Amino acid sequence: MKKVVLFIFAMMLTSVVMAQAEIKFEKLTYDFGQFSEATPVQTCTFTYTNTGNKPLIINQAIASCGCTVPEYTKEAVQPGEKGTIKVTYNGRGKFPGHFKKSITIRSNAKSEMVRLYIEGNMEESK
Repeated sequence: MKKVVLFIFAMMLTSVVMAQAEIKFEKLTYDFGQFSEATPVQTCTFTYTNTGNKPLIINQAIASCGCTVPEYTKEAVQPGEKGTIKVTYNGRGKFPGHFKKSITIRSNAKSEMVRLYIEGNMEESK
């Protein structure tokens, strides 16, 4: 009897451990390319899929500087479904030239942290 109870407990524990959310992004870097200082605000969207078998929840999206603002899906993303992270870069008041910024994503996925990048080259207005 003891062995049967232990076996059932082990099976339940294994199934709980194996159920996990997983996050897969279509791409990890977005390049704005060249844009003018006259239009300093640039926006892109990163799309991800929950490839796991448990609902995926984004807990945080933190940008490396104040000129970059991420907005993300707050609701749980069910297995097989997609979510988005919209990132806005505001180069107003920044020096023209190349930039590369990171956005750190924290979630309940198997890989708890993912880093996204945006980059581009803001050209001086003539």
